[in-house]
Amino acid sequence: MLLIGNGRLITRDSKNPYYENGAVLVENEKIIEVGSYTELQKKYADAEFIDAKGKVIMPGLINCHHHIYSAFARGMSIKGNNPKNFMEILEGTWWHLDQKLTLNHIYNSALATYMECIQNGVTTVFDHHASFGAIKGSLLCISEAAEKLSVRTCLAYEISDRDGLKKTEEAIAENMEFVKYVNQKDDSRLNGMIGLHASFTISDDTFEKCKENNIDQAGYHVHVAEDLFDENHCQKTYGISVVKRLMQQGVLGENSIAAHCIHINKEDMAILKETNTTVIHNPQSNMGNGVGCADIITMLQEGVMVGLGTDGYTSDMLESLKTANILQKHKRGMPDLGFVEAGKMLFENNSKIASKFFKKPVGVLKEGALADLIIMNYIPYTPMNADNMDGHIMFGMSGAMTDTTIVNGRILMLNRKLLGIDEFKIKAQIMESASDLWSKL
Repeated sequence: MLLIGNGRLITRDSKNPYYENGAVLVENEKIIEVGSYTELQKKYADAEFIDAKGKVIMPGLINCHHHIYSAFARGMSIKGNNPKNFMEILEGTWWHLDQKLTLNHIYNSALATYMECIQNGVTTVFDHHASFGAIKGSLLCISEAAEKLSVRTCLAYEISDRDGLKKTEEAIAENMEFVKYVNQKDDSRLNGMIGLHASFTISDDTFEKCKENNIDQAGYHVHVAEDLFDENHCQKTYGISVVKRLMQQGVLGENSIAAHCIHINKEDMAILKETNTTVIHNPQSNMGNGVGCADIITMLQEGVMVGLGTDGYTSDMLESLKTANILQKHKRGMPDLGFVEAGKMLFENNSKIASKFFKKPVGVLKEGALADLIIMNYIPYTPMNADNMDGHIMFGMSGAMTDTTIVNGRILMLNRKLLGIDEFKIKAQIMESASDLWSKL
């Protein structure tokens, strides 16, 4: 048994949301008990103990839309590539990069990303992968990196017609084979979905092939109206919105994720709500790509389940939280909007989303929940309680303040030191792989 205590405890459990001095008892992959540090210390005196020393103990953070394959783009410059719009960003940067990826690059990109997630307190990652230079086995490569570092993850490969029929079929097969692998492996840290790029790169025939091959009835993870081009293309080609087309194609549903949803209207929102489709907001990426701002305020008001991701822009979910807050304020010119909604997406909705996919409570510290928790190196200098704890997180914390990370009851990082791996050896291996990729671009 492992006892984590002697710190300010944020549980995200509505019955007992905050303990001024709390503790969490973990056994194997689950939380056994949560309560007062003094009481649990006496009750479980023989348990292995991690002393939070007054810092903040809280659930591990969840990223509901990431792009591991983009990790090696940091600092990268492609000669002659100066994109002026979203399509030029895709064609000149991301589609150029993903065609050069090998399985070695993919594995090391995953190691780099998952290490950063651990160091930023992110314990669950939903990834949407693309590597049209190396499709077969790519999801298994990523899952091996996740297993090595023990990060909880849900993976999907991006099906698209942009590289021809042969690769479309390979992408479909990669998804289906991985979902089958996940179901046979039965690992509580691993899940799989069917990845789709976006409406404008997927034909009706490809949608049909996906449905025919999806014998395990896995949910879909798809980009939706991220740029106005996607919506305009759908209206011009099919006479309907992207959301309506996806509904007609059987893509939407309670086990599906629609990333971005920037250029949608209230009728589309109603469809998303009626189909119980999850929407993931990615504020920093959207701003960086100049594609617009999703109306998450209205979506939440209309009852759409909206979670938070990063779209590969960062692995620090607290950066995404802060940006989601100020972006809504800026867009509407109303300083009283954004704060509550951003917190709801990251702390409440992401927990519900992950708990649905991993079949057990995630993102909450309570009896029976999966033991994913972090200690933040944050000791407040103003009063902290259940009513203002989100304000302390929003304005006082950053992912780099993560001191300790635990996933499935396993200590992955303690006092900022990654355990069970040779961090510097792995980073040297990652650098070698990244340099090899850059030489091919």
